[in-house]
Amino acid sequence: MTEFVVGLRGGIGTGKSTVSDLFAAKGIVVADADVSARTVVEPGKPAYQAIVKQFGSEILQADQSLDRAMLRARIFNNEEDRRFLELQTHRPIIEDLMRVLSEATSPYAILVLSTGTGRMAPMNRLLVVDAPAEKQLERVMRRDHNSREQVEAILKAQPDRETRIREADDLIVNDAGPEALEVEVAKLHQLYLNLSGNV
Repeated sequence: MTEFVVGLRGGIGTGKSTVSDLFAAKGIVVADADVSARTVVEPGKPAYQAIVKQFGSEILQADQSLDRAMLRARIFNNEEDRRFLELQTHRPIIEDLMRVLSEATSPYAILVLSTGTGRMAPMNRLLVVDAPAEKQLERVMRRDHNSREQVEAILKAQPDRETRIREADDLIVNDAGPEALEVEVAKLHQLYLNLSGNV
């Protein structure tokens, strides 16, 4: 198991996935909560069965997988539904993330957490990806085909930027092009190699 774990946080639409992909391209193992969230609700899994039983077959796509956009819209408008979904998925997601980290053999690993603030076990360091609010809105509207109102509601439900930034050991402000992002990740990759004792 990799001993050094870098937590990666950031609000929706900040570019966490792009940043984690850049680390992965350098051979770093990435445990991503969004990936685990999809894994634990695959057809046949206990969480999938509980969610379909609760919300009905209208939240399924033609291939019987969950319609995540529809589910997201529903839970952000209903606190009770959101609590139910979190109850079904939280523990399985954490277990899946820990499994990925326990199998990691890269010099360090990245643990991508999509919501919340601060560090949790087993993070040794916390990297936050940030972006101007307007850029977040544009990216999510384009990516998920959601209305501005839907995206604003999602952003409002997430922790504020100031809190995330205050808790960060390292910060990437993703407001320029892909080349600038690559430079930032390359610098941090070197730093994490040094900190993990692999240089």
